[in-house]
Order: sequence, then C-alpha cells, then structure tokens
Amino acid sequence: MTNRQGAFSSKSLRFGLVIAVLAGVATGTLFWLQLRSEQRASLDDLTRRAQLLGHRVSATAIKVLRASPEEISNITGDRLDGHSRLLGMVVFRDDGSLIASGDGLVDLIEPSRSTLTQALSSSQEQSTLLRNREGSTHVLVQPVRDEIGRVVGAVAVLHDALYLDERTTRGILRGLIWSLGVTAGMFFISTGLVWTLFERPLHKLADWMRRLRFANTPELPPRNLPVSKLADETVHLAASFRAARSKERAEAQEIVRSDKAWTRERLRAHAIDALGGLPLVVVSNREPYMHQLRDGKPTLVRPASGLVTGLDPVLRATGGLWVAHGAGDADRQTADAAGCIPVPPEDSRYTLKRVWITKDEEQGYYYGFSNEGLWPLCHLTHERPVFRADDWALYVQANQRFANAVLEEIGDEKAVVMVQDYQLALVPGMIKAKRPDIRVGLFWHIPWPNAEAFRICPYRAELLQGMLGADLLGFHLQQHCNNFLETVDRMVEAKLDWDRFSAEIKGHASLVRPFPISVQSWDERGVASGEALAQQIATLRRQNRLEGVNVGVGVDRIDYTKGIAERFRAIERLFEKHPEHKGRFSFVQLGAPSRVHIPRYRDLITELEAMADEINWKFQDATTGWKPIHFLVDHHEGPAVYAFLKMASVCVVSSLHDGMNLVAKEYVAAKAETASGDAATTPSAIESEEGVLVLSEFAGAARDLPEALIINPYDTEEFASAIHEAIVMDAKERRQRMTRMRLRIEEFNIYRWAADFLTSLAQSKPPVVVTTAVRSDAPSAQTSDRVL
Repeated sequence: MTNRQGAFSSKSLRFGLVIAVLAGVATGTLFWLQLRSEQRASLDDLTRRAQLLGHRVSATAIKVLRASPEEISNITGDRLDGHSRLLGMVVFRDDGSLIASGDGLVDLIEPSRSTLTQALSSSQEQSTLLRNREGSTHVLVQPVRDEIGRVVGAVAVLHDALYLDERTTRGILRGLIWSLGVTAGMFFISTGLVWTLFERPLHKLADWMRRLRFANTPELPPRNLPVSKLADETVHLAASFRAARSKERAEAQEIVRSDKAWTRERLRAHAIDALGGLPLVVVSNREPYMHQLRDGKPTLVRPASGLVTGLDPVLRATGGLWVAHGAGDADRQTADAAGCIPVPPEDSRYTLKRVWITKDEEQGYYYGFSNEGLWPLCHLTHERPVFRADDWALYVQANQRFANAVLEEIGDEKAVVMVQDYQLALVPGMIKAKRPDIRVGLFWHIPWPNAEAFRICPYRAELLQGMLGADLLGFHLQQHCNNFLETVDRMVEAKLDWDRFSAEIKGHASLVRPFPISVQSWDERGVASGEALAQQIATLRRQNRLEGVNVGVGVDRIDYTKGIAERFRAIERLFEKHPEHKGRFSFVQLGAPSRVHIPRYRDLITELEAMADEINWKFQDATTGWKPIHFLVDHHEGPAVYAFLKMASVCVVSSLHDGMNLVAKEYVAAKAETASGDAATTPSAIESEEGVLVLSEFAGAARDLPEALIINPYDTEEFASAIHEAIVMDAKERRQRMTRMRLRIEEFNIYRWAADFLTSLAQSKPPVVVTTAVRSDAPSAQTSDRVL
C-alpha cells in the first residue's frame, strides 16, 4: 500500500514551520533594528539642520528682542518664513512671550510650549517630535544669549517631519515583505531538506521493512539512508528475515502435506506463498475495533460479530489492511487524518482504515437495503423483505465509497482483496472496473436462498453482477453454492461450468466454493485461566445468583433469525415437563443489542424481555432468588463471554436460519483441557472440558458438529427434550461428544479456513478488464450496463 510519499508528512511540516518561524522572527528583528537606526540617523540629521538655521537667525533674534514693535517687521522681513520642509521659525522673549514668527505657525506655537519652557529653564537646547492627525513636526528650541552670555530669549525652528513617518512606513512594509519571504522560503527549504534527507529515506525504509515482513521481497534496502550504520543493519535484518521466512515456508508446506493443525505463524508463512508477496486487504462494513465515548473519553470496544471473530486473527497473522465503516462516535478522534489506526492497540499487527459514511447513507445503505432488504431475503425466517429505491441508491453510493477507499490505499500497487458479506456486494465489481489486475475474493457470511426466493429482490441482476466481479466467491455450505449458481443461471446471462463450479460473464470467470468458517483458540485471545478464571466465574455466579446450579448459556446478537424466542419457550416447556430441574438449572442469555435503529429490532428486545419476565414469574423461587432465565442485554466483552461459556454445562444455539453461527464453535473451543483450579467453584465439573451443545439444524455449524444434539427450533417439544437430555447426559458421553467436536475445531480452525480461501483465490484464473457501471436508480433486473 502507498504511504503517501508524494506529500510532506506532518513531522516535516512541523519542523519546517519551526525553522521558518525562527528565521522570520530573526529577519524581522534585524529589519526593526535597522529601521530604528535609520530613524535615529534621520532625526539627528534633521536636528543638525535645525541647529544651523537657529544659529544663523540668532543675530536677527537679538535685534528683534531689542527693537521696538514697529521695527520688528522691518528687521525680520521673510527671514522667519518657511520653505520646503522648513515650516518656519519663532522668536520668544525670556519670559516665553511671542515676539515674532513666520507665516502659518500660530497652531504649532502652543504645542511647542513645553519644549520652550524646558529650554528657557535649563538654558539648554531642546528638541522634540510633535505628532498629530496631519503628521509629525520637529521642534528645536535654542536659547538666545546676549554679549555677556545671558539668556534673553529663544528661537524655535519647526520642520515638517511627515517624510520621516513615510520613510518609516515604507521600511516596515519592506521588512514585513522580507520577513514573510524569508519565512516562506525557509519553510519550503527546511521542510524539503528534512523530507529529502531524513523522512523520505526513512519512509522508504519503513515500506521496505513492511514488504520484507509481509511480502518476503528480494530487493535490496533503500539507498541514501541518513545514517550509514542503519544501512548496514538493514542488510543484516533482511538476511535474517529471509532465512526465517524460508524456514516458515518449508514448515507450512510440510504442514499442508501432513494435514496438521494450523497456527497464526503457519498461516503467515503460507500466506506469503498464496498471496505471491502481495499485501492482504479485508473490506467489511463492521470494524474489528471501535472507539466509543464513555464519560467523555474514547474507550475501545470490540463489536459482537461472527465476521470480526473470524477475520481479526487472520489479519493478525498475515498483516495488511482492514477497510471498514468507522461507526464509533470517537473513531475520528482516535484515527489519523486518513482515517487509519494501527490495531490491535495492545500489539499492532495490521492497519484499520475507517471509512466515513453520512447518517443518511448509513440509514439507507445499512439499516435500509442491507438489513431490511437483503438480510430477511437471505434468511428464511418468514420476515418480509423491504426494498426502497432510495435505499438502493444509497447502497450503491456507500459501496462506491468503500471501493474508492480500497483503491486509494492500494494506489498503483497490486494487492489481494477479501470483501466481506452482503453489505458490500457491489464492491468487487467496482474495484475490478478500475483495477482489473487486482485479485478479489468475496465471502458471503449469511445463507444464500434458493433462486425463487431471491427473485423477490428488484435489483437482483445488479447484485449478482457486482458479486461476479470477484475472482472467488465463498459461502459456508455447498448448498449455498448450489443455490447461488442456480440463481445466476436464472437471473443473468452467464456461462456456468458445473464441473468447476464457476460462472463466466463477459469474459470474467468467478469460482464458487464452500469455505466453512471457524474460530481461533481462546488461549490466543489473552483470556484468564487457572485461578484467575475460577475467581472470575465465581464472581459472575455470585453477581447473577447462580451459585450451586447448572448453567446453560446462549450468546447472540438480538436478532429474529437467532431463535431466542423459540429458545425461551423451550426453556419454559422444559420446566413444565421436568419440574425437578427447578432450582437446579438456570439459563443465561447474553444478548447484544443490534440494529436498534430498525423498529423490528427494538420491538424484539421488548418482546424478549417480556417473555423472560413471564417465564421467570411463572417458575422462580422468591425464597432462594432462583429464576430460570437470566436475560443479560449488553455488549459483552470477550473475557466475560468466555467465562460464561466455560461455566456452562449446556450451550444452546437455536438459529432459525444461519450461515454458520460461530457461537457453537466458540463453545466447543472454550471446552479445552482445563488447568487445575478451574473447576474449584463448581458443583459438578461444569467448568471442565465436558459440556453439551444443543444446535439448530438450520445453522451451518450443524454440518461441522454432528456430535451436538441437533434440534428443530420450531419443534418446542423436541427442543425442550434435547435440553433435558443435555442436562442429564452422563459424563462419559458428554466427554466423548465434546472431545470429537473439539478435535475437529482444532484441526479446521480459522487459520485453516483462511489458508484454504487464500489458496483458492491464488489459483483462480487471472482476471480480465471489465468496464461497466452500476445504475443507482435501477427499477428492475433488466439493465444493460452492470458492474462485473
């Protein structure tokens, strides 16, 4: 990815600004000192001229002082009048009274009185600069002495000093222009020098190191580094990295052949081969890390999402870029100017690029078209899809915004792009329209309905052709792949290859493959273990009044597809059929509020809370405080979820329709071998590796976990019987079932899923150029210009 090397960085700009300001201040100071010197020189020159004039007229002044009033005019004549910058002269007696003056000096005599008084009292020459609205006047007063040296009067010489003010103004302007010029020049010069000599080489070094880490690049380190020793060390670093990477690659190839479990390090090594040295870019609506304001401070939140659960460990392993909607109210202030932030905060492994979407776009694109249209369309739960033309236009607009963000970050480089889920169905085609050389995969995390059900969507052709811009389309189940190809066959003109399971449209072929997603081990997530876990579980039991009882658990977003209402009715029927469980078994439902801007989801929370209250009122024991259902509505963090899963002897997943549902696999992963002390606070090895999973047949996970008790969530009697069976199942059978499921999850973990997807994407046919566009106002599936 580009790092915007074409523009100066903020550090270079700040350094350049400091140097420029210092240079500008220094230049301005020098000009000010020079101007003050010139002012003093000019004023001294004017004073000298006034002194000469005063001396010349002193003899005349003596005569005037001794003459009678009638003789004064004959003596002075025009000798006291001004010319050029000389305004004129004035003769005073020793008592300060006026005897004679030049023409036009009446208004200036009074302002000069203080200078006159000082000169007469001190018998010394005095000068001053008088300022008024019309300008400045220089006044020099010389005492007049008789033959014996006695002061008998004074002569005042007045000059127009306006030219001094004009000269000062011109000097200030000249100094300001020079200061600004020097400031600007030094800013660009110093910024350019710092960027060229230091930051640009270091940026190149950072890019080279990134490529070395994630692409195993064979190129030599960049030249002209600011420190020669740094260049030497980078050569040694490159050699060490390549040696380690070669070992990892050989290990990864051996693992593939031996079919051993995959780890983060092994996926990273395999990704180097699968990606061909190209960076990985994940694109999704949901961001893996969100910042929300709590008590006025940004707080990190990990959103409840199976997509995040699945993909965050992949990018932690491979590195790269995750492009997602910045939905947190503190996301902007925690990201940089480009919307980027390194994540996870405690150990940065990749970059999160946040895309800013307007409230109108979010309402129409996400809550409207995606979740009131596509979501119920793809989940067969008898919820009516709603499609609005305005929502579709905003869906196209938002998809283009995501595509542009990806293209901006990639720049001219190549990359491998993994687009995620139904909110971004058009992004593959939009990326390919601009960069057909980029390899793009799309993974669809929800079910794909049959062709007749999908026909409901009025924008079906646009969506299909946008998806077919991907080189590889992944679904959880083979059945979803079958449904998708049948839909393509009926809705658009495409050439299908059922042997290769591919669809070709306008020369571009898209492979369609099942990739059942999985989870990473809980150990890798830094959750508590041993005594710390035991204390956490004990605290949760005490807070929720669960001491001494078996616990069942459900962990879901509050969504009508998750079958939570059916789950509660099954719990109710359980206590009706088996009252012996009263006081001995409680069910904890962790519910994360989701899409609460949609009325259906807000109403669902209210309905479920009312249902839980009704069942609790019916069966609870007011004496002991026991109740059958604990409905905890909140965004629960991973450590708390893990503690509840570890605590529970039964986990219920009752989806009415689900692509996979990773909660089932998270429960199995939580039932790993237990460290000593984990079961210390439980009545019957609840926190051990034993546990029973009750799983809906309509969740994709049912295909991967046949050892679970598979139920039809619509059949309340069967559902309640399965929960009873899970509670009373003997320890040996519980252990056997859980062991088989756990081994399968450990073998087919999230890293294996990512490795399979990346391998298939790398093996897909190289893309061809496609230059079409999506109409944002398409009224139906009949259109001629489409995104491929």
